[in-house]
Amino acid sequence: MAKQNSVIIDPGHGGSDPGAIYGNRREKDDTLALSYDIGNALEQRGIRVEYTRIGDVYNSPYEKAEIGNRSAADLFLSIHRNAMPVPGTGSGTMSLIFGRGGDAETFAKNINKELAKTGWKDLGISERPNLVVLRDTALPAVLVEVGFLDNENDNDFFDANMRQTADAIADGIVRTFAEQEKQMSDVEEPGFYMVQTGIYRVRTNAEREVERLKAQGFPAFMTFKDGFYYVRAGAFRNMENAVRQEQELRKLGYPTLLVKT
Repeated sequence: MAKQNSVIIDPGHGGSDPGAIYGNRREKDDTLALSYDIGNALEQRGIRVEYTRIGDVYNSPYEKAEIGNRSAADLFLSIHRNAMPVPGTGSGTMSLIFGRGGDAETFAKNINKELAKTGWKDLGISERPNLVVLRDTALPAVLVEVGFLDNENDNDFFDANMRQTADAIADGIVRTFAEQEKQMSDVEEPGFYMVQTGIYRVRTNAEREVERLKAQGFPAFMTFKDGFYYVRAGAFRNMENAVRQEQELRKLGYPTLLVKT
């Protein structure tokens, strides 16, 4: 049975932390309402959903990251609204990531594309390596700023198009999962000898092993099939080269298996 993709949604702020405030409007209320709509949209698309909060409660950014890391989710989505020092001078949506490259940037690009289709102005992607919910999560994480809370036009658009906004973000997530699965399946070309080092149910565990292997100088990657993530450390046309790679990995303590596609 194929693994069900899953997302953990973090409605920004909460409890004693209202986030941005503009008149009677509080960021923590908007983020929770939109997060529920996103969750419903994802579940309708067959994606399992978890939340860092389901009410008006406060968790620190460190606790939010830890909740995400303890979950079985594949992606971490944090929902926020923006604000400017001078109210009304900013408009549009943007996505924040820890750093360029990898699944998080793909995740952010797909969300931005879909939000732009609904009429939101696309302010692009920004790197924020010091944000705890991006830095300390072990899974691909994106923080989406959905319009400016201190801009009346953005608020009107947010209220009138909340369902469409949620659907757009959900569609961006679905596209991300589809691209991940295609990327992993494309590696499985026939006629290669591959050195396998591990099999995992949880994507993040497989990703950690891939990063560890890469840090040790091995051309590591992972593939997905029948609900499992397979970590491979090399693909060779020549079996002798694969065997030599396998021997090197075994010396480092990896429980290897030589497989042929």
